[in-house]
Amino acid sequence: MDSVNVSLVAEFILIGLTDQPDLQIPLFFVFLAVYLVTTLGNLCLIILTVLNSNLHTPMYFFLFNLSLIDLCYSSVFTPQMLMNFILRKNIITYIKCMTQVYFFSFFAISECYVLTSMAYDRYMAICNPLLYNVVMSPKLCLILMLGSYFIALCNAVAHTVCMLRLTFCDANIINHYFCDIPPLLQLSCTSTYVNELVIYVLGGINIIIYSLTIFMSYGFILSSIFHISSSEGRSKAFSICSSHIIAVSLFSGSGALVYFKPSSIGSMNEGKIFSVFYTNVVPMLNPLIYSLRNKDIKLALNKTLNSRIF
Repeated sequence: MDSVNVSLVAEFILIGLTDQPDLQIPLFFVFLAVYLVTTLGNLCLIILTVLNSNLHTPMYFFLFNLSLIDLCYSSVFTPQMLMNFILRKNIITYIKCMTQVYFFSFFAISECYVLTSMAYDRYMAICNPLLYNVVMSPKLCLILMLGSYFIALCNAVAHTVCMLRLTFCDANIINHYFCDIPPLLQLSCTSTYVNELVIYVLGGINIIIYSLTIFMSYGFILSSIFHISSSEGRSKAFSICSSHIIAVSLFSGSGALVYFKPSSIGSMNEGKIFSVFYTNVVPMLNPLIYSLRNKDIKLALNKTLNSRIF
């Protein structure tokens, strides 16, 4: 009889960030605060960009999508993570685990391509300011965003389908606080060759497009900035790009620390700590990075608050 590739494991046990009981409650309140700040910050940016017509520009259209992705992205992990801090047995069902794999892949890759689109937007704003409004038309911005979501959808479906074809026999303890792909592959009792091939091929394509676009954009941007004669002009150009550079560095750096390390128990434990940055900290910091030094956001916030109060 042909064997059917279905999971024999009905549920997984998540080890979480730590197994020390004394740290569970303090960590619960820390990550609860992070989640509340993340939710409030991203919701505020979303509402401000919708309500204020002066923010209906390509830059804030991309920022709107980034905030929407971060809001959903953090919600994939944090509620389960908070439950695990207060429950004695951290169980997640097979279906919920596969669902988490899908949404993790979708939102992570969406964020990569939104940041890529924002890099191109900054390049046009600084290197070709006279053509900016012509090139960065609403149609092109919509195409860039729909393309980002479509690529993310294809990647997420590919990773999830490959994960569903695996069989999990006896081992069901995941050394992580969510269902990430590498720790799940370690539990499979069937060949993971296809999964690894898909990861390398799709990951390689995404990294090449992401890295080349950002490095080339900022290469041209730096070249243009150095040709600006006035120090005030250079300072303004740097301020336009600084928020995006910080966001890209945080997201890419924390991701690289997790996925470009050798797979061992020690590296998996370190990977859990580093993954907190791109799953929890980065979605919280993005709205702060883009709003604290942004005069347009501050003016829009004051205008919205004044109109609602008076």
